[in-house]
Amino acid sequence: MCTVTFLPLGNKGFILTSNRDESADRLPARAPGRYRLHDQMLVFPCDPVGGGTWIVTSGKGVSLCLLNGAFGAHRSCPPYRQSRGKVLLDFFGYDYAGEFATEYNFRGIEPFTLLVVRTEPALSLTEIRWDGKEVHFSVKDAGKPYIWSSATLYSPEVIRRREGWFASWLAGREGYQVEDILHFHHSAGQDDSGNGLRMHRGSGHQTVSITSIARQQSGEHLMVYEDLVQRREQTYRIM
Repeated sequence: MCTVTFLPLGNKGFILTSNRDESADRLPARAPGRYRLHDQMLVFPCDPVGGGTWIVTSGKGVSLCLLNGAFGAHRSCPPYRQSRGKVLLDFFGYDYAGEFATEYNFRGIEPFTLLVVRTEPALSLTEIRWDGKEVHFSVKDAGKPYIWSSATLYSPEVIRRREGWFASWLAGREGYQVEDILHFHHSAGQDDSGNGLRMHRGSGHQTVSITSIARQQSGEHLMVYEDLVQRREQTYRIM
């Protein structure tokens, strides 16, 4: 939930990849499972602390990913009404991102950035930021690659440096493979343990998992989940 990349694969294909950075003291997430919510089948890893998730995909072609923070570092003021991780699950009670952004009750939730990828009727990418006071809604060009870094863990200078790593990785590439972007999420900035994509800080914060959702041009839909703490990897095919 702290570093996310988006790669387009033609009209309806994409790869959405997330590095989750958390305190080593936090209970480990449960591996992805299938859950039926809002009359839809959803696949997501579950955070046992808040009961939500940071990344989820549905069989109906909607995938979401959340980063902590909106535009900059904020002061955390608990208690909050609910976990940010439940926002992703609540989203599926709405038909469209615009409806969610205007009708959902954001009050009492810590600031976040929510990315919404849809494949029907064509590939689309929407960014919703809640800064604690206002909702900011932006439709992105789904034909371009992007990288986001959590504003709560990374300074503007570090975020720009990470954007540079991503630009260098993209240079000269004509197509994208899941294996390649996973390697980037493992290795980019590896000489800077505190700010690299797979980070580890003396404070105890570290990258605990990497999750990638991929929808190929063929229509095959996958979720690859790497638990870096328990050292296991699983791949899920989504119908």
